[in-house]
Amino acid sequence: MLICKVVGHVWATKKEEGLNGLKMMVVQEIDGAGRKKGNVFVAADIVGAGVGEEVLTVSGSTARKIVGSDTVPVDAAIVAIIDTLEVEREKAAGRNE
Repeated sequence: MLICKVVGHVWATKKEEGLNGLKMMVVQEIDGAGRKKGNVFVAADIVGAGVGEEVLTVSGSTARKIVGSDTVPVDAAIVAIIDTLEVEREKAAGRNE
């Protein structure tokens, strides 16, 4: 799974039949602090995410299974909208517990 931010929509009037009915979103991978990591890709939106929301994505065969078929031409899917995210901070060098 990857933590991503939804940064846009994809509209395609002509597409492979297996993509009919799927909402496609542009997402960008982010780190736990919300900073962009650079990878931008398209994901099928299974949960109704909107632009600006942080989401969890899956890829490969897991994405195809969540969409409902191993033959659907999908490589990534949004499977959750993140409400809150807590990441443990790194310990300062030399700090004792």
